[in-house]
Amino acid sequence: MERSTIVRVHEGLHARPATRFVKLAKGFESDVQLVKDGKAVSAKSSVKLMLLAVKENQEVTVRANGADAIEAIEALIGYLENPRAGLDDEADTQSPANDAGQEVAPAPVPESAPAALDRANGLRGVAASEGFAIGPAFAHFPPDIAGQGRMLQAEEIGGEIDRFRTAIRAVQARMDDALAQDSLSAGDRGIVAALRDIAADDSLTCEAESLIRGGNDAISAVITAASTIAADFSAVDDHYLNARADDVHAVGRQICLALLGQDDVSLENIPEGAILIADDIGAWDLARAPLKRIGGVVCGHGGATSHIAIIARSHGIPAVLGLGAKVNALRTAREVALDGNGGHVIIDPDAATRADFAGRVEAAAKERAGLTVFKAVTPKLADGRIIEVAANIGSLEEIEAAQEAGAMGVGLFRTELLFMRHMHLPSEDMQAETYAALAKAFAPYPVIVRTLDIGGDKPIAGIEFPDEENPFLGWRGIRMCLDRPDIFKRQLRALLRAAVHGNIKVMLPMVSDIGEVRQTRVLVEECAAELKAEGVPHATFDLGVMIETPAAVLIAPALAKEVAFFSIGTNDLTQYIMAADRLNPTVAKLNDVANPAVMSAIEMTAKAGVAAGIMVGMCGEAAGRPDLIATFVKMGLTELSMSPASIQRAKKTIMAMAAAD
Repeated sequence: MERSTIVRVHEGLHARPATRFVKLAKGFESDVQLVKDGKAVSAKSSVKLMLLAVKENQEVTVRANGADAIEAIEALIGYLENPRAGLDDEADTQSPANDAGQEVAPAPVPESAPAALDRANGLRGVAASEGFAIGPAFAHFPPDIAGQGRMLQAEEIGGEIDRFRTAIRAVQARMDDALAQDSLSAGDRGIVAALRDIAADDSLTCEAESLIRGGNDAISAVITAASTIAADFSAVDDHYLNARADDVHAVGRQICLALLGQDDVSLENIPEGAILIADDIGAWDLARAPLKRIGGVVCGHGGATSHIAIIARSHGIPAVLGLGAKVNALRTAREVALDGNGGHVIIDPDAATRADFAGRVEAAAKERAGLTVFKAVTPKLADGRIIEVAANIGSLEEIEAAQEAGAMGVGLFRTELLFMRHMHLPSEDMQAETYAALAKAFAPYPVIVRTLDIGGDKPIAGIEFPDEENPFLGWRGIRMCLDRPDIFKRQLRALLRAAVHGNIKVMLPMVSDIGEVRQTRVLVEECAAELKAEGVPHATFDLGVMIETPAAVLIAPALAKEVAFFSIGTNDLTQYIMAADRLNPTVAKLNDVANPAVMSAIEMTAKAGVAAGIMVGMCGEAAGRPDLIATFVKMGLTELSMSPASIQRAKKTIMAMAAAD
């Protein structure tokens, strides 16, 4: 069986999305292939999949042959058509993100450009992670590994293959241990998982074993195999895939060290605030390093899309990469000043430069510290009204970041991510446990759970969606749920059960007709009656709607009489008001919530809610914009929900507004 589709995965199947795609494919017994431009590769090989260089908006075909071929194709096609595939559990609140929640890499210096001496007696490379740092240089130049340089005798080959396979298992076990560490962030865990996949991939292991059978010692075979695959990645016309060459070399090094019975030079002794200098740092090594002690990173290899850069950004560590051979000038440096915004590295800075950088570092620290004091603040207006500043999250793993930011509950819990993570529809018990954990974590603050918001643009395994010309205008959100009560009632029952444990509120997405609210209420009552008859503990919850369609705006006064609250979803509302697909870069300039048409729709909604005496909130990322918060509050909004990274700044903005009044 086979089925074609257009890939919607953001930036295509680079490392982490490819890793998750392979993991999903391996969950099926069928042989599965991915085909692009007539070339077919195994969907169960990360390396082969990445080398296929599948980019966003390209057409591919999924082929499957086996007992569960239908299920495999549905699940894999669903993944490929999901713009957030591979990113759902990797969002980090310290990484800049766009409205879709996808990480935005800084504008890099072209990775192919040679580093050049800067006018300030320093170097310039790729600005990979923003920020300023100045500190003692910590040179990390572990020795190169070389093969034995001799041909094996025939009787030695079997033993050498066994030794190689033992080394592979050791590297995988070491990475498994790292993945089990609670201290590893979700983003770092995804990177380590991708490296583990490379270590186990047939492309690397089979090539190395073939070389060993040809008489090469295991270390020489690994070095050669890794270099061959890395060269393939470097040759692809895609900067994400070019960066994977460094990952292959890093994995090859770990296998060689295992063969030698050694571990790499440790970073455990790096001083507080030191600038880590290296020709190359494997993502595996950096993920395990004492990151809180590292003041900055300077590397000969790597670029803005490399895993080193991603780790640095997620932990707020300034980084300049891609210096090439010029990094050797830093081997004997005593002190280094680092500008991660412009890609500048200054060796042993003079007094004036030292003072300048110290001032920049201090200013940035003051800004962060100034916002931190708002973590526990409850924003109040001059008239005493409290403005709730809540978090948008999509998984239990994001709870800690939201709490650390000072979230006053959850204004949007995206339940579709719970469904997308599994190859089958999650059970009622699984959903109830998830929602209950969420409610307990934020009690007594409210947790607003959005019912399943999926459609042709972000499908899930277990639900067959029709082919639609425009899935954004099709069978999605509340429309799909009401047509599939077998799925919808399972979720409503789970939410009723979870309401026992905290302040659960429920909102319906994509509402465009009052009848949709009334039909839902009938189902909620049915579910409550069933749970009562079964003797299952449950509680009632407030029912609200998302305002994201023009129809909902126009009937807002009538809707306000039917529900307990409104939550304005600015991402979809903007695209529908402006008739501009928010995933289409050619019309991106139209997707501005500050457009008078969109602001007028928000104001109409707020007036209707205030007149009816119900809560009006906002759960689009526009809720965190300091330039718009005052306007939203004056319109009557009393709840703003956003990514955790924006919470403290939003609280500060509201308090400043109150002080001005």
